[in-house]
Amino acid sequence: MAQVHPQPGGSGGGVDALGVLWGKSEDKAGGTMNLLLSHLLDTAAVAERIWDGFLAPSTKRMMDGVAGGVGKGRRLFTWLCGVHDCGKATPAFQRMWPKGAKAVRAAGLEWHEPTVASARCKWRHDRAGAYVLRTVLPSAGWRDEQVGWVWPLVAGHHGAFPDEAATYEPRGSRRQVAGGPPWARAQLALVERFTRELGFGDLAQVEPARAPSRAAQLHLSGLIVMADWIASDEQHFTGIDKLADVSLAEARRRAGAAWEGLRLRGGWGRLAEPGPEVFGDRFGHGPRLSQTLVMDAARRMEAPGLLVVEAPMGEGKTKAALMAAEILAARFGADGVFVGMPTQSTSDPMFGQVRSWVGDIDEELASQVALLHGKRMFNKEWRDPLDGGEGDPEARFGGIDECGECGDDDLYGDGVAAFRGDPARPVPRGPAEWFLGAKRGLLCPFVVGTIDQLLFAATRTKHVMLRMAGLAGKVVVLDEVHAADVYMSQFLREGLRWLGQAGVPVVLLSATLPPRQRQELVDAYVAGAAAREEFTAEGLPEPRGYPSVTAAWMAADGSGPRFDIESCAAWRPSLPVALEFMPETIPGPGPRRELVERAGEEADAAVAAFLGTVLAVDGCALVIRNTVRRAQTLYTALRDEFGDDDVLLLHGRIAVGPRADRIQECLRRLGAPGTEEEPKRPRSRLIVVATQIAEQSFDVDADLVITDLAPIDLLLQRIGRLHRHGGVVRPTGLRLPRVVITGFDGEGGRGARGGEGTQGTQGAQGGDGSDDGAADAGGTRTSAVFGQRSPRFLGASEAIYGRHLLLRTAALLSEAADGTGEWSVPGQVPELVATGYASLDDAVPPAWREDAEAARLRWEAEERKRAESAGDYLLTRRGDREGATLAGLHYASVPGGGRDTDLDAVVRDGGISVEVILVTHDGTMYRTLRGRSLTVNGDVSDELLDEVLGGTVRLPAHLSEQAVQQLVPLPGWLGHPRLRYSLALPLDPRHGAVLGEHRLRYDDKLGLVVGNAAAEARSAG
Repeated sequence: MAQVHPQPGGSGGGVDALGVLWGKSEDKAGGTMNLLLSHLLDTAAVAERIWDGFLAPSTKRMMDGVAGGVGKGRRLFTWLCGVHDCGKATPAFQRMWPKGAKAVRAAGLEWHEPTVASARCKWRHDRAGAYVLRTVLPSAGWRDEQVGWVWPLVAGHHGAFPDEAATYEPRGSRRQVAGGPPWARAQLALVERFTRELGFGDLAQVEPARAPSRAAQLHLSGLIVMADWIASDEQHFTGIDKLADVSLAEARRRAGAAWEGLRLRGGWGRLAEPGPEVFGDRFGHGPRLSQTLVMDAARRMEAPGLLVVEAPMGEGKTKAALMAAEILAARFGADGVFVGMPTQSTSDPMFGQVRSWVGDIDEELASQVALLHGKRMFNKEWRDPLDGGEGDPEARFGGIDECGECGDDDLYGDGVAAFRGDPARPVPRGPAEWFLGAKRGLLCPFVVGTIDQLLFAATRTKHVMLRMAGLAGKVVVLDEVHAADVYMSQFLREGLRWLGQAGVPVVLLSATLPPRQRQELVDAYVAGAAAREEFTAEGLPEPRGYPSVTAAWMAADGSGPRFDIESCAAWRPSLPVALEFMPETIPGPGPRRELVERAGEEADAAVAAFLGTVLAVDGCALVIRNTVRRAQTLYTALRDEFGDDDVLLLHGRIAVGPRADRIQECLRRLGAPGTEEEPKRPRSRLIVVATQIAEQSFDVDADLVITDLAPIDLLLQRIGRLHRHGGVVRPTGLRLPRVVITGFDGEGGRGARGGEGTQGTQGAQGGDGSDDGAADAGGTRTSAVFGQRSPRFLGASEAIYGRHLLLRTAALLSEAADGTGEWSVPGQVPELVATGYASLDDAVPPAWREDAEAARLRWEAEERKRAESAGDYLLTRRGDREGATLAGLHYASVPGGGRDTDLDAVVRDGGISVEVILVTHDGTMYRTLRGRSLTVNGDVSDELLDEVLGGTVRLPAHLSEQAVQQLVPLPGWLGHPRLRYSLALPLDPRHGAVLGEHRLRYDDKLGLVVGNAAAEARSAG
């Protein structure tokens, strides 16, 4: 057994103490105690590796400025990382391990055994470290300004930044946690010895020349945590218990071995700025005019800033953004990229695109692209390079507790030690496995994930510094930013503030961005760059055309923001999209269940009859419903009419495995042709019934779109799936784009239809595709679509979107119906979106205004309430955005553990939606959703793991409470690294179950069907 070796003299404190002060106990350091000085030097040596092989040039440049000159930043950075655990040189920590405590006391560092009262005075070593530095550094001549930003880095290295009051020795401790004069001498000796080992003459030489911005401090804090976690790995940093064996040279040897063993690395390093011809090299064709517009704007930016790209669906915004990111990275020293997408399903195809782009820049870097969302292990392109599809590399990590000790009992712990896999296991071809643990995914050089990853970085949650450190030093690209609702937008703007202050270039993409939202996003970024509480970018010009690009950055001389706004012609001319209408009967408030069901059946029958005429021979239609239930009932009606082969259903309550298969089938049949030899569209009929899952980043091309009415920007997104690809051969009646709007009752409940019991379409074209332009199938004039009374909408649509925005959209549709009966898309998109979100009294017909005004007031009140509720979780509170240091940043705790899923409810306020894994149970044996046998306890073999996980489905939010109360993991899952936190929903042999008052049924075609068990029982009785 390893022995503790006290130094001779026993004089109490000073240099003698360095041989007994321990940093890691025997159990946590490979069987041999690790001296505290050894751990500080180990961490500093790891920091050197981080500097040399991981940090972005922009970060190094920032640190050089803080340290006072080119080349000085590296040593200051290593000192900041290494000094983090100086608070362990206190009785509060040293008495925690009895064996180590005995040696410390033998060396003359005494303390009284705690009384009952003082025993309750806990003092964590991170907070004690702040106390030590506020004592040691001023005595060395440091200015208060420099001490003030450094001590929070130490106080917060376990995930949260306390205020100064929380770092003082607790009252009632009677100096038994901080120690007396001998301890003060020992603390000074530790910090001075560590400082000299790094090559400084004394502590005075360490003092920074200037204080970094608070965003830079948060970035640094994340890097300190990274260095600490790596240096806390007992596999590569076994204990050293003799002071004579402790040296920086030995620490560097250990750090080098750990760095190589963990395969850690950065991204591009210094990247050459690409010329105009590189676009063709990257993507195999020359740039469109709008793509050149974006790249030129990136080249004109004089400092890191914000680039807002607005262009039609299918214009090629993503390629333009990636090239802009490459240009900005080269110009401003970014080392990688984060691409944030609106959903998990849109992240997957983007992952492949980014890998290809990064590989074109440097073939070796393609493997360094990480996919970051909760369902990434279902993505074969992501999973296979990790370990050949076997096991779960994301589960092979231990945690670091609040005392700085490493453990392996918490997959989602507060920190992560090193990978402890089988040494004989083949080296994965993906990103370093160290990056795959909780909270660290953004540290990977290149990341594709959901926008939630950025939103998480704007929350006041534990270890938020790791997330911000993963974004700083990169170029951030966010797609479909218009999709963020008022609640999510609070976190988006908070994130932009921090990124602006950190000097992170950001590219935002949207096809339908309201002008007010553009202004708010620019204001947020510029406010951060200016270190201002609030900032309004006055004088920001409106783009004069579409596509457009808006660039904003702070002038280098500090004189204020600079703007660059340009526009150009779209890639292809605008098309006239014929607007047709299919009103339906919508019962009034509090209707009987049978009335609602009959109205739904009539609506489904109308769509089926219309499609039966329009798609009599061939053609492809996309029908988008606002709720899963409407999609399911319509699919059933269409399947009865057209058969299984011609109809496909897609929504969020289909298990992830079959849903992924259906998305691929949609892309195969309706996506862009891969080669010139492929047919542009097989002559066949296909109807895709979908929910909002088909609204964004869903690259399919339909001949016809039928959609429930939605807010104007989302309605235009849906129209963007129409006639998307050039050269497609279309049926005669569908050669011009047509969209049919339904989900409303145009006569305030009476309906607008040609005859009793029928629901035709009304618009610029008749239901048979002819150009009669004035009448529907029953002869009703277009102007009669919306009556004198304000329209009635589906209750679910109003619950999702609010009546205010639906009325605004209906007004735009009414105006079009009374005019040409069509929209010019994409030419009219900016105008339509601006009008739909403008605060205009005359935005609706006069007869609607009283209703519209009441709806607007309700909507504004609700928006204010939602925005204010987000403030409880934002990283900074109102009035604190001009703070100079990180002290007190975590003034109150926020829910959310190590898993990203814990934070979903923080950044999204639509209600906590619980995911469950569907399995079947026949009374004896558990089976997968597909019917393959598990065991009586549900144990899952490696070959069945993917099939089990493929049964994951998200429950409606209103079932979450019952799910959490009733459901647990199967007994056989409790020890499984991937399943032990998963809730199982066992289904009977007929795939049914009861959850609370709801009867659930999983249908292979329909997905999860939710009914009311009590109502069904009453009906049966």
